[in-house]
Parts: sequence; C-alpha cells; structure tokens
Amino acid sequence: MAARGGRSEPPQLAEYSCSYTVSRPVYSELAFQQQRERRLPERRTLRDSLARSCSCSRKRAFGVVKTLLPILDWLPKYRVKEWLLSDIISGVSTGLVGTLQGMAYALLAAVPVQFGLYSAFFPILTYFVFGTSRHISVGPFPVVSLMVGSVVLSMAPDDHFLVPSGNGSALNSTTLDTGTRDAARVLLASTLTLLVGIIQLVFGGLQIGFIVRYLADPLVGGFTTAAAFQVLVSQLKIVLNVSTKNYNGILSIIYTLIEIFQNISDTNIADFIAGLLTIIICMAVKELNDRFKHRIPVPIPIEVIVTIIATAISYGANLEKNYNAGIVKSIPSGFLPPVLPSVGLFSDMLAASFSIAVVAYAIAVSVGKVYATKHDYVIDGNQEFIAFGISNVFSGFFSCFVATTALSRTAVQESTGGKTQVAGLISAVIVMVAIVALGRLLEPLQKSVLAAVVIANLKGMFMQVCDVPRLWKQNKTDAVIWVFTCIMSIILGLDLGLLAGLLFALLTVVLRVQFPSWNGLGSVPSTDIYKSITHYKNLEEPEGVKILRFSSPIFYGNVDGFKKCINSTVGFDAIRVYNKRLKALRRIQKLIKKGQLRATKNGIISDVGSSNNAFEPDEDVEEPEELNIPTKEIEIQVDWNSELPVKVNVPKVPIHSLVLDCGAVSFLDVVGVRSLRMIVKEFQRIDVNVYFALLQDDVLEKMEQCGFFDDNIRKDRFFLTVHDAILHLQNQVKSREGPDSLLETVARIRDCKDPLDLMEAEMNAEELDVQDEAMRRLAS
Repeated sequence: MAARGGRSEPPQLAEYSCSYTVSRPVYSELAFQQQRERRLPERRTLRDSLARSCSCSRKRAFGVVKTLLPILDWLPKYRVKEWLLSDIISGVSTGLVGTLQGMAYALLAAVPVQFGLYSAFFPILTYFVFGTSRHISVGPFPVVSLMVGSVVLSMAPDDHFLVPSGNGSALNSTTLDTGTRDAARVLLASTLTLLVGIIQLVFGGLQIGFIVRYLADPLVGGFTTAAAFQVLVSQLKIVLNVSTKNYNGILSIIYTLIEIFQNISDTNIADFIAGLLTIIICMAVKELNDRFKHRIPVPIPIEVIVTIIATAISYGANLEKNYNAGIVKSIPSGFLPPVLPSVGLFSDMLAASFSIAVVAYAIAVSVGKVYATKHDYVIDGNQEFIAFGISNVFSGFFSCFVATTALSRTAVQESTGGKTQVAGLISAVIVMVAIVALGRLLEPLQKSVLAAVVIANLKGMFMQVCDVPRLWKQNKTDAVIWVFTCIMSIILGLDLGLLAGLLFALLTVVLRVQFPSWNGLGSVPSTDIYKSITHYKNLEEPEGVKILRFSSPIFYGNVDGFKKCINSTVGFDAIRVYNKRLKALRRIQKLIKKGQLRATKNGIISDVGSSNNAFEPDEDVEEPEELNIPTKEIEIQVDWNSELPVKVNVPKVPIHSLVLDCGAVSFLDVVGVRSLRMIVKEFQRIDVNVYFALLQDDVLEKMEQCGFFDDNIRKDRFFLTVHDAILHLQNQVKSREGPDSLLETVARIRDCKDPLDLMEAEMNAEELDVQDEAMRRLAS
C-alpha cells in the first residue's frame, strides 16, 4: 500500500503471454508490386460516366423519390398500435410549449407575437413530408430568432417611422407609427426567411451538407453562448420595461447594456417582479424535471402553467392600467392570407442570410444527430438542407421568420414518448388551435413574462461555459477557439462573430498542418517496433541511420517545416555540408596546383617543412567566430569526417542513410513532390541515401504522376515498412566494400590545366546532380 500523502504507483499491467514469429522476404515497393500484381484502377470516359449517372430504372427512380420524400419510407412502416398514443401525448405537450415559445421568440425577431405562432405552425407541415429526423421539433430557436431580429432592426429601426405629432400644443414633437413599423418588420422577416430557404435549397441541391463540418463543436459552443448573452441583454430591457435605442453592429450589446443601466431608475416594478418570479419558478421546476426525469412520466409544462397564471393575475389586477405594465395587447385570431415577400430586398440582406442559413441548419442537424444516435437511425445531411429550405420558403409566404429546431422543445417531444414526426404534426395542430381560438385570451399577458420564459430557457446554453476548463485540459486549441468565438460574437455581433470564429478555427487547422508533429524513431531491441526516441527509453537507433516520422501531408504550406524537421533529425543541413565540401575541394585543388599539397597512397598530405600557406583562413561569413583558430604544420589523412589540410569547417555527416516513415502522410501536392525530389538529391550529393517506408498507394501514384522517379531515384528505395528498410540497410552494410580513394581524382586535378573548370563542368551537369564519387570522398 502506498504511504499516506505519497504518490501511488501505477498498477502493473499483466504482460501478454502470446507472441508471434513472421518469416518473409524484405519487401521494397518494387519487389512487392512485381510479386503481387497490382490492380489497375478502372478508367471510365466522360461519356461512360454520364451514361451511368443518367441511366434510370424503376428501382432507382423509386429510390430517388424516397430520398426526396422520406415520408414514403417511414410512414408505411408506422406502428399505429404501438406509437400513436405516445405521439399524441408527445404532440400535445410539445404543442403547448411551442405555442408559448413561438410568442416569446417573436420578441427576439422584432415582430408582433402572433407571428411567432405562425412560425411555430407552418414549418412543421413541410418538414413532416421532407425531413429525415423523427424527433426534432421544428420551429423558432432563440439564437436564430435574434439573428433575424438583428437584420430586421438594422433595416427598419424606430427612427424610420417617426411621424409628426397631431398635438398642436407641442412644437416639433413626433410619435412612433407602430402599425407601419410592425408591418415593415414582418415583411422584412418573411423576406429574409424566403431568402434563407432558397440558400438552403441551393446548398442541399449541390450536396454540400458537409459545410456544417467546419462548424466544430467548440466554435458552435462559443457562438451559442455568446448568442445566449445577446438574448439575455435583449430580453433584460423587456423584463425591466425600460426603453433603449435599437443598436446594431459592432459593440451594440455594450451600448445596450450601458443604456439599460442608465435608465434603470425607470424600471417598472410590476414587470420586474413578474419577470423575476417567472425566471425563478421556471428554472426551479426545470431543474426538478431534469433530476426526476426517470420518475416523472411527462415533464411539468411549467412555462404553460406560469403563462396561464400570469395572464389571470394581469387581467384580474388590471396591471396595464394600475401599474403601467407592458402587455401583449392585441393578438388577431386566425391566419393571414399568403403575402409575396419583397424580393427586391434580397441584395440588402444576402450576407446575413448566408450565416443564418448555415447556423439554422447546423443547430438542427446537431440536435437531430444526437437523437438519431440515441434511437439508432440515420439522418441525411443533404436532405435536411432541402427539408429546411422548403420549410422556410413555404413559411416565408405566410409572414413567418426563420425556422430550425429548439433544444428544449425537442427534448420535450422525445422525453414524452414521441416516436416520429406524427408527434410534430400533432403539436402543429395544438398551435393552430391556439392561433384560431386562444389568441385573445392571452392579450393581458405581460411581455416581461414572455421575456422571462426566454431567459429561463437559456440555462443550457450558459452552462456551456463549464466546457472551457475541460477543453483546456483536453485540447488547448479547442478551448481558445471557444473563447475567441464567444468574445468576437459578443463584440462584433453574431454574424461577424461567427465569421471571425470560423476563420480563426480554420487558421488553427492551417497552423497545425503547417507545424506538424514529428519524431525521430528508434527500435525496440530484437523487434520490428519503432517508437519515438524522445518519448521512450531503451530504444536503439541503427548505426549510421536516422529514422524520421512526419505526421502530416506534405504540401506547399509546410515543405519548409518538413525540411527543418529533417535537419533537426539528422543534425546537419545537407545544402550547407555540400557547399562546405565544395569550398574545401576548391581550396585543395588550388593548393595542389601550387605544389603545397601532394597525393600519396595514404591520401592528400602537406609537404614536410613547408610553410603554413596550406592552412588559409576560412572566410565564410556564416562562421566568423572560427576565423581566428590557430593553425599548425601537421601531416593528416584527408577524410570528410576528419580534420582537413585546409581551414574549412566542413560539418560531420555521421550517417549514411535516412529513412522517412511516411505512414502519416495522407497526400502530396506538386510542390511537395518536387521538394521531396530535391531533398533526395541534396542528400545523395553528400553520400547519404534517402529511403521511404509505409507510403500509401495513392501517394505513391501521385509521385509517379509528377515524375518523381528517374535513374537515380528508383522504386527499390521504397519499402513496405520501416523494418524492411532497416533490414535492407543492415544487409548492405555487411556486403559493402571499403571506401573509395581520392588518389585518382587528385591526379586528374594535378594533370588538368584548369582544375577548377574541370570540377565545375562536372558539378554543373545537373542543378542538383551529385559530384563525382572520387571528388566527394576523401579517405585514407
């Protein structure tokens, strides 16, 4: 047992008793392809592809129809006896909540409350036919409603509807024409809804439902939390019943808060008390619903109960007359006829509509996937784009604002036993009853109660703040994305904040790809296992070999980082080594020409008793600190990895091979292929061979297409595994002959009239060609 207060030892894991032995040849890519015939990809002409895609059969046509109309798939399989009663109970519960939330979220969209009821009814009718999720409750959502309201308020502020007052006693006085203002705002909201629906239809038709993948969970969490804060501020002035200007754009939320606190002395006590009690009661009962959800068959519809009680109190106490409370006032019964939205306004709201379309879709699909996973079915992302697109286009003609789904409403629909969208259709019937018969009964309801219901439903989004510490421990980049998106959405507004968060998230991806992880590898003794030498102890590095694992694609954005990783692994720069060797060779040939160096069977040596002219100072500006190194008259053997008879600091090259583990390289572009080819040739010039292992077939095919291979770079340098490459190298070392001598080359240099021209003619034959073998190796 561990001592008290001390750190407990980690539990010892039992070793696996089984083992395996494999005996097979060492496989290079070339040998493997020769032994195992590679399947050639099927090549189709454009005509064949078009003919296949345009061909039609009865089965295929029916499949397309079922894809576009999912109701044809699930409705014939509907289990009436097992599901109908559950769907009815769920639909009634969801409809009651949806009625109240529709009215409440209309305040966020800056339209009269009855249009929230329309928005809770019409979208359900079309989603019932075209949607693929069985459980989501379609209708308004606070974040999307607020984004709609931002557009509406920016295009139809109160200042545009001030008219001269009819009171002759007041000079230059104006009043607000609320009727004209509300009509203009409803038209704007419905036009925006139509445009959002068209964009969603286009996205669905182009099969780009994948766009939601770029809205990562940390980004969505930060955005929705900022939206919840914006919703809170927008509803706070309604709860307090204080008037403020309609601010939009950058820092609008800050200006609104400042004005609320400046006018807080004008707070209406009746509205404040009603709103505060509603928030407390709703949040308390919701907490009970969550804690005892396994014991309570149906969640308590607290919003409906509070609304009924608040309406009765407001009517009985006549709060509007006695306390000047803000009430809903007139709610027309019945439906309005369809109206053609103002298509001419599309250009003014196009930018905002894109962000609203994507956010509304992302919220719906995210919620839908949660319940699809829970109940073991699949939703079609592209069909969801089409379903919501049709719903919003249809709703736009009936004075609705943008529909998506609400988390709390969907939770009610699922937790009360909803099985299919039949429950959603029944909830629409409940909303229709409210529109036709119950509207006038809610006219005495205080607006502060509706605003308080909205605030009470924000708890889940505010609780996302608790995700930040967990994200910081798991992945600091995701935590930064969350915080950045949240702050930007608060400061810049929801549309610009979402764009800023998306760009920042993409930037982190680019940076992570541009600066990827890499490791030098060593082997577990007597095995074919290779792990990072920085992460594990007791690993062996093969003598004269370095192994690099690069965990990223190789493309134009990170080729420089790739080269730096190679230099860090091998411990030198191949280009600098080559330049230093070239400089040393030029010095040597000059000194041979002067007779100050001579070649013997032991190599190149200086004449005994000669002056120190052979040891000229190195004038390389890269290494000024080495210029004052003292020199002596000595006789040495000349070798690239030993002291040279000229004062040129040539970096040592302690390896003869570099193995690149490319198992994590998922793709190469043209720049990446060219860079790899350059790297191979740079190392070949200094007698270091580069080998590749674990290359994926498509990456190898890309290298072939880009002309990577030639007489000097062959496929026999590509191996199936790192261990194959190492075994090949070890076998080569055993059979390698001794190093070549430079005597022949030196003799050529001495006999040539212009040795420098001889060298440069040989080395400039190709830009990155290897210089002659005898000129590159100086050995005894």
